[in-house]
Amino acid sequence: MSQGNTERPSGAPSPATLLVVEDDPTINQAVTDRLVAEGFQVVRAFDGPGAVEAHGRHAPDLIVLDLMLPGFDGLEVCRRIQRERPVPVLMLTARADETDLLVGLGVGADDYVTKPFRMREVVARIRALLRRVERARELAAEQPPVLSLGDLAVDRGSRRVTVRRGEVHLTPLEFDLLLALAAEPGAVRGRDELMRDVWGWADAGGTRTLDSHVKSLRAKIGAGRVRTVHGVGYALETDPAGSDGTAPAAPADETS
Repeated sequence: MSQGNTERPSGAPSPATLLVVEDDPTINQAVTDRLVAEGFQVVRAFDGPGAVEAHGRHAPDLIVLDLMLPGFDGLEVCRRIQRERPVPVLMLTARADETDLLVGLGVGADDYVTKPFRMREVVARIRALLRRVERARELAAEQPPVLSLGDLAVDRGSRRVTVRRGEVHLTPLEFDLLLALAAEPGAVRGRDELMRDVWGWADAGGTRTLDSHVKSLRAKIGAGRVRTVHGVGYALETDPAGSDGTAPAAPADETS
């Protein structure tokens, strides 16, 4: 494990600390060099155990995480670090299969880029995720401590969610997405609006990140709770229960 350093004027705010986890030394060094040049503080790891140890020791603000690692893979790294201390994760993957990506998002990754990637895109995604953390704090501060929507309760202070009084575990970004939808229950939130408020991106074009997170959120809180308005965005339903008291499944032709 090694660490990159940046020079900054006295009194300037501390740069964000990033953990880069990549077993290929050439890629690891290239990513580290670019991030240091962009003004970030960088810590490096090259395998699963080293990533978990570095996360505990350095408490990074964000992790750039390769999916395929020796020791144990990036999915297991994500599971372990999110249990210990939630942190934004940008996953690097050579897999383009949607199932693999959904698994990664389900264990706590916030976003992903597929290899081969452009460093400019990686830097843009990192800055967007860091902005998202700040936006989530601002959004939470504007809302009451607990949002109660029928049998769905969202406690922004403890970041806990319950459905029919049973606790549901959400990843940090799933929680922020739910909080953004819950801010205006029943109202349709546009895709660009959600990408701006939750991810900090200017628009939603060219990515299915939002759709993937909505799928994962539906799987955890009930498919019928998040309504798709095709060509526009999503809305959180306040009373989606069917006659049996469970959330209805999404329509068969609804893919996101």
